[in-house]
Amino acid sequence: MCSLGHCPEVLRKALVEQGGKLIHCSNLYHIREQALLAEFLVEKVIGRAGKVFFCNSGAEANEGLIKLARKCACDRFGGEAKKNRIITIDGSFHGRTLGGIAATGQEKVKMGFDPLLPGFSHVPLNDCESLEQAVDESTAGILFEPIQGEGGIHLVTPEFFRVAAQLREKYDLLLLFDEIQCGIGRTGDWCGWRTVLRDGGVEVEPDAVSWAKGLGGGFPVGAFWVADEFQAHLGPGTHGSTFGGSPLGSVVSLAVLNEIERSGALKNVRRQEQRIRNTVASWKSPLIRSLRGRGLMLGFELDESHSYFRNQDSAPSLILVRELMEAGLLTVPAGQQVLRWLPRLNVTDEEVDEALNIFQKTIQRAAA
Repeated sequence: MCSLGHCPEVLRKALVEQGGKLIHCSNLYHIREQALLAEFLVEKVIGRAGKVFFCNSGAEANEGLIKLARKCACDRFGGEAKKNRIITIDGSFHGRTLGGIAATGQEKVKMGFDPLLPGFSHVPLNDCESLEQAVDESTAGILFEPIQGEGGIHLVTPEFFRVAAQLREKYDLLLLFDEIQCGIGRTGDWCGWRTVLRDGGVEVEPDAVSWAKGLGGGFPVGAFWVADEFQAHLGPGTHGSTFGGSPLGSVVSLAVLNEIERSGALKNVRRQEQRIRNTVASWKSPLIRSLRGRGLMLGFELDESHSYFRNQDSAPSLILVRELMEAGLLTVPAGQQVLRWLPRLNVTDEEVDEALNIFQKTIQRAAA
């Protein structure tokens, strides 16, 4: 979320200077700062013609993707076609609005909120056959995270991307990527899906993409990009936001993106990933089964069968999170047995080494 760390100078400066000029104005006016931010996202992040809608959070951005898919299908095929279903993936997380909950492939977030928004189906991660069986003429869109965050740092395979793209062509639906956690440089590329697909030699482009978290560097900013051929379906009167794309939010977000580009943070992300992987592999710790993810979106899969985790009242990930917190290292869980690392994109060698040192000492004590 804090792409450049806590209270970086560029973000503080942007807040102070713009805060003394114009914080907010009606979205009936053209906002220059918003246009510059959209230009950066379209030309440098995506690199394809399209439009950007600004909001305040990832949940709102994903609501926009859901509305886009349904409105586009209704406009093109008519409401009587009932082309309104959206396919997502088991273990996914798409927000805590009613739409986001319905889209999320985790039962625990749905409990107590019935009746849920209808029209969503979930398929197992990377199960191409199940995806093919789930999609039909009633499907308006396929939505997934190229790298699952809350679900445990799982990568979507290039083959799953390829099949999803083939189904898009066959059934004339929208392919939607949730890059709220894996986007905006987190994997060492501006777009997380491009990191994943480069490994598999597959080329797939989305019809729309959602962002938040790192887009504002800690300031509440969300957005979604829509390819030019579909942007007219969600025009004035169909979607809006009072505070999305405000002058203040736009300047702050643009300052974050410019600093990521200026500082060479994307290259640093790739380099630090390799340093972390090499060091962790050398430990040969019995508590760590694998290290998965890309860039600085990493998940340490813990061996929950190890004696250290037995007869405990919490999940292995939470147990280790608490131990590391006591030792001076803040981390977060990603499911029951995965510990998640999401350091700032411009993290230094010294900071990474300190974190690795704390982590190693902690798991050595636990293993003993």
